[in-house]
Amino acid sequence: MHANLLILGGTTEARALARAVAKRGLRATLSLAGRVERPLRQPLPQRIGGFGGIKGLREWLRAEGITHVIDATHPFAARISHNAVAACAADSVPLIALARPQWQPLAGDAWTRVPDMAGAVAALDGPARNVMLAIGRQNLAAFAAQPQHRYLLRLVDPPEAPLPLPRTEIIIDRGPFDEAADRALMQAQEIEIVVSKNSGGNGAYAKIAAARALGLPVVMIDRPACPPRNEVTRVDEVLDWLDHARTDLGV
Repeated sequence: MHANLLILGGTTEARALARAVAKRGLRATLSLAGRVERPLRQPLPQRIGGFGGIKGLREWLRAEGITHVIDATHPFAARISHNAVAACAADSVPLIALARPQWQPLAGDAWTRVPDMAGAVAALDGPARNVMLAIGRQNLAAFAAQPQHRYLLRLVDPPEAPLPLPRTEIIIDRGPFDEAADRALMQAQEIEIVVSKNSGGNGAYAKIAAARALGLPVVMIDRPACPPRNEVTRVDEVLDWLDHARTDLGV
């Protein structure tokens, strides 16, 4: 049996894995959710969009003859990760997650940890401040409950509709970002507090390091829970897993 991989992507780590898999000449498809209008070019065939829940994912895996699934999605893409665990378990398809380690507070950090987006909204209750809202564009509407603040948003794509936030400034940019540049940005925008998902990894960490250097508080949103699964943190560990799994299959 020849390996045929499905990589659930959308992250820097998924792109690195796609390059490594293509270099090895393995057959693979990179799946993207389609939330970014201008996805970066990849060295593997791509599919864009959802699968239609667990049932749709199972049908797609069978139709495409997928032998292994690698979940390299964003840590906050909880639905697809749950669906992948369930679909692969149902059809005995080997699954591994390429997961970023969570950020941990260091000396000088002033974090308020909250369990979810609602907790982050509640943490902004109080007088008007200049807020760097570094959460992507999917959950911006929730912060309409705190309209007193001025929000700085950094997005990959422009918003598709007017935002329900009366005072915003939008920067269109794509990471990875640089700590010195983020520190200068926060100073220029007179940022007083940063709201961030605990995304992990290096590409988005610059704002956390910059906030620490400037003594700014950070509202840190905890990751959603994920079902138990096999997890690694490096691309080479995924390749080692693939080598072992393919040996088990007699390849």
